[in-house]
Amino acid sequence: MKTERSFPKFIITKKGERWLETGHPWIYSEEVICPEELNETELENGSVVDAVSENGKYLGSGFYSRYSKIRIRLISGNANDTFDEKFWARRVSYAIDYRMTVMGENTDAFRVIFGEADGFPGLTVDKFHDILVAQVLSVGAEKIKGMLFKIIADELKKRGFPVSGLFERNDVAIRKLEGLEQYKGWFDLPGCTPPASAVTEIEENGIRYEVDVENGQKTGFFLDQKFNRLAVAGLAKGKRVLDCFTHTGSFALNAAMGGAEHVTAVDVSASAIEMAKKNAARNGLSEKMDFLVADVFNLLPELIENGGHPYDFIILDPPAFTKSRKTAGNAERGYKEINYRALKLLPRGGYLATASCSHFMPHEQFEKMLRSAAKDACVELKQIEMRQQAPDHPILWNVPETDYLKFYLFQVI
Repeated sequence: MKTERSFPKFIITKKGERWLETGHPWIYSEEVICPEELNETELENGSVVDAVSENGKYLGSGFYSRYSKIRIRLISGNANDTFDEKFWARRVSYAIDYRMTVMGENTDAFRVIFGEADGFPGLTVDKFHDILVAQVLSVGAEKIKGMLFKIIADELKKRGFPVSGLFERNDVAIRKLEGLEQYKGWFDLPGCTPPASAVTEIEENGIRYEVDVENGQKTGFFLDQKFNRLAVAGLAKGKRVLDCFTHTGSFALNAAMGGAEHVTAVDVSASAIEMAKKNAARNGLSEKMDFLVADVFNLLPELIENGGHPYDFIILDPPAFTKSRKTAGNAERGYKEINYRALKLLPRGGYLATASCSHFMPHEQFEKMLRSAAKDACVELKQIEMRQQAPDHPILWNVPETDYLKFYLFQVI
């Protein structure tokens, strides 16, 4: 029996209803009709509202956003849900149960909550040893974040994971679209006194890293490539490796730990290279590694001009070249440039690891680019593996935005 609905109702157009039938949880502003009896200006931004069809059929409930093009982010299609603390505690428990199942023993650092993929629209929470880092990108999640943060911390503690504090990385421009301010800093988490430093140490794949959750990229460290780094380590033994866009050295360190003869780590950021050097020293790998501050787009042509094949394994893990469909064409040219140059530099029988972390560069387009780069370089690609993000960043088939990371391993012949 359905509970009596007390939430404000918004009418969804027939086009919007057909869109919801695909399973996607976002309802865009142009598909939302405010009924005459509802004064939208008096409705609290971030409130839970019901979405109904033009015929009055219940379609789901979600967070209302007054300013975003995504007007409603659905959180449930069950008319009996009440969205109280118990509801969110169940969701948190499900999310952590899932991580405990799929991540094995590699749980010193992992993504605890991955937005829509876990039923928390606009919320990301990462765990770096004993520090939690949260990024809140929807006004609905912002409205209840205090409750959510406490539930998440309590659930992790209950499962034996220490939590010393929670740091908010809300310093992202997309919050403006939800009418939210940008900032970063420690959240006042009940029962926790924030650490004196926002720098901590994690262990991943047996390698220790220093992570700066206040100033590092995204939430401090890229967790989504965890098992792809292991795959690189498995191929690296005896190889001369060039790790491009190394950031703080994660792929390079895995290659070195995997038995590479020598690893060169390259990044355009001097501060990132300094952190990579520290991570190498921390793991006793400095002697088999060197580090270079350089623009990969300039470095690869220079290496080709110098002749020879100084590396037999090249890793390309660039930042997202596109964050919108409008710039996907330019991004494809950028991806092709670095892949073409890497293929020209590698000897026959060499190995290539190549990735794209942009949702707006779909698998088909990325593979088309790789075929074109290989053709222009006059080589063939023997695929070893095609991989995606680690399972703590789950992919919901009805939410294409959760499917973003593409990672390929090839031998060049």
